[in-house]
Amino acid sequence: MPTPAHDPSSPPVPPVFAPAPAPLARRLFPPVAVLGGIAAAWTYVGLVDPNETGHYPVCPLLLLTGLYCPACGGLRSAHAVAHGDLTAALGANALAVVGYAVFAAVWAAWVVRAAKGLPVRITLGPLWWWGLGALLLIFTVVRNLPFGSSLAP
Repeated sequence: MPTPAHDPSSPPVPPVFAPAPAPLARRLFPPVAVLGGIAAAWTYVGLVDPNETGHYPVCPLLLLTGLYCPACGGLRSAHAVAHGDLTAALGANALAVVGYAVFAAVWAAWVVRAAKGLPVRITLGPLWWWGLGALLLIFTVVRNLPFGSSLAP
């Protein structure tokens, strides 16, 4: 098949190139910045013991109702993890420890995908959000019942 003749008076057609990927340092800056913020927060919680009164505010739900919210014991749990005491961390808030592990896995995936120049977007469907809400609700109810007192901080 013959190729069409190019009119020399027309401007040249520029070649189509994909945009160059951002430099590695630029792609890794967001996850590294998040890690820096998390490390600063964990360092503070590791140094300032939440088991001693007066350093952190009291949970409003616990203060007003006497009920533990899903986050109650989270700071004590983070303090225990920072000191390498997984048993105490699980005793303070087992769900928070699972959350720390999930965050670490998602962060690692973020770093790998950013380093490879792949999209980092994570989308969860409504079923996942409803499931997470149900898990938090069940955890909250059970830890406030007598048979679930082992889940209370």
